[in-house]
Amino acid sequence: MLRRTARLRREFVYRKSLEGKERELYEKKRTIRQCLEDGKAIPTELRKEEARLREEVHAEDAKTASYGARGVIDDEYAKAAEREPRVLLTTSRDPSSRLQQFAKELKLLFPTSQRINRGSQILPDLVDLCRNGGVTGFV
Repeated sequence: MLRRTARLRREFVYRKSLEGKERELYEKKRTIRQCLEDGKAIPTELRKEEARLREEVHAEDAKTASYGARGVIDDEYAKAAEREPRVLLTTSRDPSSRLQQFAKELKLLFPTSQRINRGSQILPDLVDLCRNGGVTGFV
């Protein structure tokens, strides 16, 4: 368990550092784009990278230009406004009556959730089923 938490912590710090680099690149591209639109001179701190950044700015369209503004960590809810989240609820293989009641109550908490009886299915199969079926959450 300690190894897992240490690995998760390292991954989080790595993703945060990538997010900082992506944010910096996004700000540089935004500055280049603004200077090109306004006809102003390119800032001196961006002169060395200007050719590469200009190529990237010209290659982007309106949709891909905004990708750098979003964070890497909380990308789970990026499309929450476009479509309703679908949550799949399941229990253990042989659930007790209390666990079944708890699963029913959880289904009431998540309005777009779907509860299935697990039966003899194993978790990797259920996860693949969720990925293929467009399910956004698995509990």
